[in-house]
Amino acid sequence: MLLLDTDVMIDVLRRYPPALSWLKSVSDIQIALPCFVVMELIQGCKDKQEQERLKKSIEQFDTVYPEKETCQEAVNTFAMFYLSNGIGIIDSLIGQLAVDIGVPLCTFNKKHYEVIPGIDVRLPYKR
Repeated sequence: MLLLDTDVMIDVLRRYPPALSWLKSVSDIQIALPCFVVMELIQGCKDKQEQERLKKSIEQFDTVYPEKETCQEAVNTFAMFYLSNGIGIIDSLIGQLAVDIGVPLCTFNKKHYEVIPGIDVRLPYKR
């Protein structure tokens, strides 16, 4: 399984050719979206019609939800690295979810996540 970060999903939704080629190249691997990524994508919608289009576009992907322990660890990570590295709340949750379920996070925001212990961040394609 691979988790996709919001930036990668935006490329997919915008039909960016390198993103679509990469997605096709990993079609034998389960692709999932952290629930927080889904919420960020919804936040970017301008109206209900755009939300409905988004909902249909992401149906092909599983959505992954954190356990209580994942949220607790994300709070610890956020407290530990917010002041020194500026890690964001949502990034703490997304990153910790990837760590706790033991799968790589595909993103171009490597700097946002690299402070999270045990994270496997992967750049999925060249921009």
